[in-house]
Amino acid sequence: MVFGRDRVEYKTPDQVRLMRRAGLVVADTLAAVRSAARPGVTTADLDAVAAKAIDDAGAAPSFLGYHGFTGVICTSVNDEVIHGIPGSRVLAAGDLVSIDCGAIVEGWHGDSAVSFVLGPDGALDHTLPDDDLVAAGADLADIALIRTTETAMWAGIATLASAKRLNAVGEAVEAAVELAGEFNGIDYGIVEDYVGHGIGSAMHQPPDVHNYKTSGSGPRLRSGMCLAIEPMITRGESETRVLEDDWTVVTVDGSRAAHWEHSTAILEDGIIVLTAVDGGAERLGVFGVQPVSLD
Repeated sequence: MVFGRDRVEYKTPDQVRLMRRAGLVVADTLAAVRSAARPGVTTADLDAVAAKAIDDAGAAPSFLGYHGFTGVICTSVNDEVIHGIPGSRVLAAGDLVSIDCGAIVEGWHGDSAVSFVLGPDGALDHTLPDDDLVAAGADLADIALIRTTETAMWAGIATLASAKRLNAVGEAVEAAVELAGEFNGIDYGIVEDYVGHGIGSAMHQPPDVHNYKTSGSGPRLRSGMCLAIEPMITRGESETRVLEDDWTVVTVDGSRAAHWEHSTAILEDGIIVLTAVDGGAERLGVFGVQPVSLD
């Protein structure tokens, strides 16, 4: 591990391998939480599922106790963008649920988030045909938002494979959101108050990773960088506010929001998505990018 003059932590291949282990714990935990989500379940119930999955894997939660946060995961519902605290809220069919999860293995972090619409029997697969999703009671505008946010995330991640400077990620995310908005006939809001980040021996590290175009080119992308790419997109305006619990971030206009995130490592010969089971192979392939192996 080396820190550059820009305060960015550059990881060795062995440290990236430990982060991959943490990332896979996060992936498995998110899958368990998604599987447990259904109408009538509370967000505290989902938190308990996450706590057991992380503990069973021999890892530790990144979020619990972080600046006093009381959950293992963040559970954000409908107009809640991020940082929702698990508790007594009962989930209902039609809810748009975002789950953010972090785990630590031997001092190294993984961080990832997913969004889904809750159907009568559980989380709906947003890749299903629209007719099937409508039959399950989904609002197709919510499905489009989830698809848009996830696609924008992958566009940003794919950019890491060839870009020279970090701000290319925000440009790619914004372009993907604008393109989807034109196709769907909606002006999506890109949340600017919260951004992605570096990750490694701490959950949040420099540099900030914007989800929109900014002035300047940003830090140079280098081998050993590990970055969490996490667009937060709304069906309305981009402005947010924090509730009285000092954690939960909601949209000012009450529009629904989606949040997707993956932790990604830049290596000498390419990139790998540390929190994706396949390393990002399926979704990066759409952009002509093949993730590298850590073997």
